[in-house]
Amino acid sequence: MQKQRLDKFLSNQLNISRADAKELIKKRLVTVNGGTAKLFDIKIDPEGDSVAAEGKAVTYREHVYIMLNKPAGVVCATRDKLSETVLELIPAELRREGLFPAGRLDKDTVGFVLITDDGGFAHDILSPKKHVDKKYFAVLEKNIAEHDIELLKSGITIDGGEKCLPAYVEASQKPNEIFITLNEGKYHQIKRMAEAVGNKVLYLKRLSIGGLALDETLREGECREITKEELISINK
Repeated sequence: MQKQRLDKFLSNQLNISRADAKELIKKRLVTVNGGTAKLFDIKIDPEGDSVAAEGKAVTYREHVYIMLNKPAGVVCATRDKLSETVLELIPAELRREGLFPAGRLDKDTVGFVLITDDGGFAHDILSPKKHVDKKYFAVLEKNIAEHDIELLKSGITIDGGEKCLPAYVEASQKPNEIFITLNEGKYHQIKRMAEAVGNKVLYLKRLSIGGLALDETLREGECREITKEELISINK
């Protein structure tokens, strides 16, 4: 792997400014392979060298992948002048430059949002060619008939003449609740699909992306890093 300057490495991995990274080195608070670092521009191997700052090991991560349980009222954007964004819910220890939500949920929709700084990975899971499933739980205004479920399964045409791909739809315990799995992402798609069968979505939650389900221990507004094994399961 290409070597990096020590101050840049610390800045990227600790989510601090380059100036703050240099200050840590100047104060002799950084070690490389057990020895105190004295120069901020020395080159290190991010994966091979052992680096610590203020006594804590600094583990190299090329990219960060975060699972967030999005609450209602928060927007899936990197910045917004009027509303709180999903990035504002990320704690300082997980923040880094370049984070963005990989795919959007409506402001009033809750559940699994994947946040990363890996543009290639985000493109893969969002690309229509990849057909990565997203599963949702929906509460509807009215009970949904079996006929309407079959229409949603078959690939319904929504307002504006857009044809949806076939969806996987399961009835829930209550007659006005369904589980619906999509492998595309049209604007307000589930809400528009419900309207196409004369119904309305009252509550919508994303439960999973690909083979990775939302961690049930995460309360709304909480997040955690996604493990390497979980990351692989998304594309399964």
